Amino acid sequence: MSDASILLDKVTLRRDGRVVLDALSLELAERRIGLIGCNGSGKSSLVRLFNGLLSADEGRVVVHGLDAAGNAAVLPRKVGFIFQNPDHQIIFPTVAEEVAFSLEQAGQSRREALKASLPALARFGRAHWAERPVHTLSEGEKQFLCIIAVLVMEPAVLILDEPFSSLDLPTRRRLERLIATLDQQVVMIAHELDALTTYDRVVWLHEGRVRMDGAPDAVLGAYRAFAEALGAEGPA
Repeated sequence: MSDASILLDKVTLRRDGRVVLDALSLELAERRIGLIGCNGSGKSSLVRLFNGLLSADEGRVVVHGLDAAGNAAVLPRKVGFIFQNPDHQIIFPTVAEEVAFSLEQAGQSRREALKASLPALARFGRAHWAERPVHTLSEGEKQFLCIIAVLVMEPAVLILDEPFSSLDLPTRRRLERLIATLDQQVVMIAHELDALTTYDRVVWLHEGRVRMDGAPDAVLGAYRAFAEALGAEGPA
């Protein structure tokens, strides 16, 4: 196993008495990995194992050399997480304060973090946002802020859980271009399948297990055919 990979060894996860992930084994070493599957397939639960938001009931999770068991407090520094709705992630009233909080989490004092927030924003061409109230940002700008606030902590992995669902197409394309330039390993859950066509690997989860795993063309094509067949069957 590489220290730049995510390993799941026979991982089982139960929630509310239901098996969400069923003896799942994977090694995720590629730079860009997509996760797809129907609602309830286990995608969001899977990625929450990577940063300690959830803990496996059985099996082992190792993230870039760090065993997830007993390291929940450390994992958020190694694994940045971007939620579907940025309003669920943003805490502070201004952009600079939001970025400063992340820098505090990375070990800086409050004073140091506030001072460093401006160059951190400038790194992404957004220094002019520093004093803006967060509520004045568009949905796309809020999502961009969440990504900046995570990246200033310099995580090894960036997890994105359906980050484009509420964005218009031009905003989505801008964020896709930003993500493509990042050095971090990226794992993204997406229902917008075309967002994953240039990724190195796509994993299709179904009922807590891997149904298909491989190159985007093959996996996305099979998933589209599966979804079309489900739609043709109509409601149960």
